[in-house]
Amino acid sequence: MSLLSGARLTRTADGAWRGDFGRALRAEWTKLRTTGETGRLLLLAVALTVAVGCGTAKAVKCPDAGCGQDAVKLALTGVTVGQAVIAVLAVLAVSGEYGTGMIRTTLMAVPHRITVLTAKATILTTVVLACGTAAVLASLLAGRYILPGNGFTEAHAYAPLSLADGPTLRAAVGSVLYLVLIALIGLGVATAVRDAASAIGIVLGLLYLFPVVTRVVNDPEWQRHLQQISPMTAGLAVQATVHLHELPIGPWAGLGVLATWAAAALLVGSLLLHRRDA
Repeated sequence: MSLLSGARLTRTADGAWRGDFGRALRAEWTKLRTTGETGRLLLLAVALTVAVGCGTAKAVKCPDAGCGQDAVKLALTGVTVGQAVIAVLAVLAVSGEYGTGMIRTTLMAVPHRITVLTAKATILTTVVLACGTAAVLASLLAGRYILPGNGFTEAHAYAPLSLADGPTLRAAVGSVLYLVLIALIGLGVATAVRDAASAIGIVLGLLYLFPVVTRVVNDPEWQRHLQQISPMTAGLAVQATVHLHELPIGPWAGLGVLATWAAAALLVGSLLLHRRDA
């Protein structure tokens, strides 16, 4: 009898969690799509990513003697700019609720706080996957048509950019995953600090100041170590398609470093969300 009761309670608890998670998903999707900033920020992220990629592709020339440039990485240069907008979007997905006090309503509707954070992460991941895929595909398509006019031709050992090429496909998929992980870092940091300005400063500092500090260091060995743990430098190694032996870290290993940063941010955010008052 006790075993049957225990099994019944387990099923009830599991069903309650699924019900809470379903409600949380619907609520988070409604909040994200009805917020005025969301659509504008997503369009801005795509536009900046493609525009910067196009500008870089137009600016870089490959002379007859060859240039040794990574054509795929040139086309995807805009990711380094678009990521800032994605980070801001992720931060606002949490801090906006704390600013308006809506977080109290959210936690009253779904008392299990980790369920709320998981729902936010799920919706944010889905949206950024769609946005990132559009931005990356458009950037590669633009690079396919622009780069040959600047000397990136088959005569110079540059095939047209194509997802049928293994390294190019890896760079494209990796770039989309990179943007998702940046969003999750922003979500975790915003959950931990609550304040939008502080969270944005922390995330952008991690992304853009880390490489600056690396350049200040004179010791080559320390530079390499710092590049291996830098969220942006390590994460963007996934875009490289040539001279892989010169990278401070391998493409997928670098993305793994970024995933570790995202996991750490979400872990800290979830712990503080669980322990603090709304």
